[in-house]
Amino acid sequence: MFGRLVIACLFCVLTPVVASAGPPFRTDDPEPVEYNHWEVYLASQGSFNRDERSLTAPHVEINYGVFRDVQLHLLAPLQYVKPEGQPSQYGYGDTELGVKIGFIEESDWSPQVGAFPIFLLPTGNEDKGLGSGEAQVFLPLWFQKSWGPWKTYGGGGYWINPGTGNRNYWFFGWEVQHDMSQYLTLGGELFHQTSSEVGGESNTGFNVGAIINFSELHHLLLSAGRTFSGSNDAFYYVGYQLTF
Repeated sequence: MFGRLVIACLFCVLTPVVASAGPPFRTDDPEPVEYNHWEVYLASQGSFNRDERSLTAPHVEINYGVFRDVQLHLLAPLQYVKPEGQPSQYGYGDTELGVKIGFIEESDWSPQVGAFPIFLLPTGNEDKGLGSGEAQVFLPLWFQKSWGPWKTYGGGGYWINPGTGNRNYWFFGWEVQHDMSQYLTLGGELFHQTSSEVGGESNTGFNVGAIINFSELHHLLLSAGRTFSGSNDAFYYVGYQLTF
């Protein structure tokens, strides 16, 4: 069964439903949470390579539709890092705030379009590797189109990434998902990120994942992937989502 799920997800990449898009993928969509509705996540996401293991254990994400086509966003993480050959560190990481604004509705012929600026506040301890030590800003533009049980979305944006040895960089991603039933959505994404450090490498990678809808309120989100150019990273996302 696991093998069949992986094959189905890979098919979606090459050619997740009640829950909103975004998690468990890196690529986001332009659709804000509905007015007076909430999305609450309790989740963990991480990345692993031969130099370091880093993950949230866990993080809480909250999205709220404060106005029509306007969503407020908060992500508060407990961070774990383990550099190779050094002791592990655990504590509160950098806080993420954002506002998603939808300004073009989807029609039969045109996609939905929205912006989702993200502000990363340096609340984590930089000396322990739990935070960046600098405020960061992400300025993306996202697009989405749906056809029956199929949905595809993507776009990209520019990260303002100050700090010694850092450089501003771009992120681009595109996701395709298919509602297998009212209970299961499978999806996959491809993404590319330019170097965030002076002398660093660009990264290109993929994720495959699933959204399992136990009801209109309760959802399980899963994804896993890796880079296939640039750094040799593997990563995952697992989370519980409550929508109401």
